[in-house]
Amino acid sequence: MIIAAPGLLSDEWMLIGRQEGTGFNGRIDLLAIAPDGALILIEIKRDRTSREVVAQALDYASWVQSLKAPEIAAMYGRFATGRDLAHDFRARFDHDLDEDRLNENHQIVIVASELDPSTERIINYLSEREIAINVLFFQVFTIGGEQLISRSWLQDPLQAQAIAASARTGPAESWNNEYYHSYGAGESRSWEDAQQYGFISGGGGAWYSRTLKQLSPGDRVWVNVPGCGYVGVGRVTGLAQAALDFRVVTPEGPKCIYDASNRASYHSEYIDDPEHCEYFVPIEWLQTVPLDKAAQELGLFGNQNTVCRPTTTKWRTTVERLKVFFPQFDN
Repeated sequence: MIIAAPGLLSDEWMLIGRQEGTGFNGRIDLLAIAPDGALILIEIKRDRTSREVVAQALDYASWVQSLKAPEIAAMYGRFATGRDLAHDFRARFDHDLDEDRLNENHQIVIVASELDPSTERIINYLSEREIAINVLFFQVFTIGGEQLISRSWLQDPLQAQAIAASARTGPAESWNNEYYHSYGAGESRSWEDAQQYGFISGGGGAWYSRTLKQLSPGDRVWVNVPGCGYVGVGRVTGLAQAALDFRVVTPEGPKCIYDASNRASYHSEYIDDPEHCEYFVPIEWLQTVPLDKAAQELGLFGNQNTVCRPTTTKWRTTVERLKVFFPQFDN
C-alpha cells in the first residue's frame, strides 16, 4: 500500500529504495529522501517484536549513514528502473540535489500498529538523546466495502526533523544559540518584501513550514538565500503564524501580505490549507543586504531546512565569518 501511495507515509518524502541488502545479513524495508537530501530509513513491524524492529532499525541505520552518492543513485535506479535520481529529485522538490550534502543526516521511522510500553520508552530515550527516530502508527478499518486508514505519529515530526537537521556529519560541538534560516526567494516569496515588512517565511508543505516553530522572540537568525548567499541577520519578535493570520505594517495600517504586496505568491493557492500554506515569523532586522550583495564564499554553512540549529564546527565558523559581513549583527 505504501509503494502504491507513498503519501500514506508522508507527502514530504520521495521513495528511493526497497528491500535493499545491507551487507549485515538483512534488508531494509524502504528508504526515502527528504528535500534537504537527508535519508529516511523505514522499517515496518510485521511479524517482529517491537524491540526486535527497533534494534534492527538501529543496525540498518549504521549502514545507511555510510552510503555515498553513487550508491544511492544506483539504488534508485534499481527501485525505479531507468530513472535518474538527480532528475527526479529536481522534479519532485523543485531544486537541485546537492551531492555534497546528500545523506549528511538521516532519520529512522518505524511503521507499526502498536508498541509495547517498554519499546516506547526506548524510542523516547533515544530521541531525547538526539537520535532522530519516530514511530508512525497505522490502523486499518473496514466499513462496508471500504477500507479506512488512520495515521498518527508517536512524536511531533518536527522533533525528528530538527534533530536530523542539526546532527550533521563532521565535527560536532555544542549549539552556539544562533539559528539558521533558508529563505527560498523567487516566485513563491520575495526578499524585498521580507526586508521591507520584517519577516521570514516558509511554506508549500509541512516539511518547509514546521521548523519555523522552533523560533521564539529574542532568537537571532542568520538568513541564507540558496543560490545567492547570506542576506541578513535579525531578531525574532513573535511566533510563527499562518498567512491568513499574519499582518504587516503599511502606511495604511496592518494588512495581509497578499494585500500589501504583489511581488510573490506566498503559496496563495494554499491559503485555506493549514498543511501547505505559507507561515511567517516577524523579524526585527539588525542588518540586511539586497540579493546582489549577498555574502557568499566557499565553506559557508548551507541547508535546505527552513530553520535549523546546527551543532557543527562549520556553523560556528560560518557565524564568526558572517559577523564580519554584517557588523551590525548585535545592534
